Amino acid sequence: MRRIAVLFCALVLSACGSDTPKDVDTGTTITSSGGGKMTLGVNQYLWHATLDTLAFMPLQSADPFGGVIITDWYTPASSSGERFKATAYILGRELRSDGVRVSIFRQVLQNGQWVDAQVSPVTIGEIENKVLARARELREQSQASS
Repeated sequence: MRRIAVLFCALVLSACGSDTPKDVDTGTTITSSGGGKMTLGVNQYLWHATLDTLAFMPLQSADPFGGVIITDWYTPASSSGERFKATAYILGRELRSDGVRVSIFRQVLQNGQWVDAQVSPVTIGEIENKVLARARELREQSQASS
């Protein structure tokens, strides 16, 4: 019975290890308001690139540990009869092309009511590509200054 308990503990503890390669930039250290240090839960370049890309929209919520960015409704100056909202998910700690997912919500004003409308998948792809391009740019800037 004791051997089974030791084996079980060994298996549980071995699951706590990380298989992330050492040369992958997995995050950055930030300082909390309490003065302690914490590690960003997602890839720092994707996180900052997503914030930069969506900066034209008002920010509603940002969780750097869960990797979720939610904007508030944004109405373009050129089109007062429609508004947009975005939710971005940073999916991991590695800088990968599939590391970010963006959802765009669109509403149009009809008879004084906001009504959900379709968003082109091309638009979503363009936003994700801008995030990835900005993330690569931030990584190159970081490596050049090191």
